[in-house]
Amino acid sequence: MPRPSLRPRKRPRPPTNNQRRRAQVTEVSAKEVMDLRKETGAGMMDVKKALVEAEGDRDKAREILLVKGLADAKKRQERETDTGTIGHYLHYQTERPVVGCLVELRCETDFVAKGEEFQTTARDLAMHIAAARPRWVRREDVPESSVEEASQLFKAQAMEAGKPAEVAEKIVTGKLGSFYKDNVLYEQQFVNPEKFDGTVEAMLEHLTARLGEKITVGGIARVALGEE
Repeated sequence: MPRPSLRPRKRPRPPTNNQRRRAQVTEVSAKEVMDLRKETGAGMMDVKKALVEAEGDRDKAREILLVKGLADAKKRQERETDTGTIGHYLHYQTERPVVGCLVELRCETDFVAKGEEFQTTARDLAMHIAAARPRWVRREDVPESSVEEASQLFKAQAMEAGKPAEVAEKIVTGKLGSFYKDNVLYEQQFVNPEKFDGTVEAMLEHLTARLGEKITVGGIARVALGEE
């Protein structure tokens, strides 16, 4: 018969303070999960994992979910957006509409399209278009003829100011950047910083992260009384 081992058995190490804290935090309440899920729109398991990782810190968990959502949003850029809504806004003056704006806001499912946040964003974008007057949605939508026309104008202005040719080219590059920011919806600063302080494109990326679907603008239209 084999002899019994005389080696003393190793005693399990006591848990560290960090391990104890993690074990305690793992038991997050259903109410904590539901409250943060309602606030962020993230999935239930994602919310629970974020709360555990943040050791119960709600603000930190919210940041974790935002970072994860933005990372996931990058993966969603290849998805198709074949549904959505039309946001609209009329600006009144002396009790009659003088500016009308439309925006096609796209998403992936009818569920998101009918949601309050998506519908509100569509209206907010229509109001932004009324105030900021974008001519195109994305930089690639700008016709080459419009870019060339603006470049020639900026170069002529620089040359008239007596700038050397190489300096004039740098001025043209800088002014073209401003031209895009003034005329391209995605590159404009959103007009209501209390709702979102950043570009329209960044706002849509954050919305994509929160709702879990790719959100894009399909088209815009602005009509103003007396304007061509």
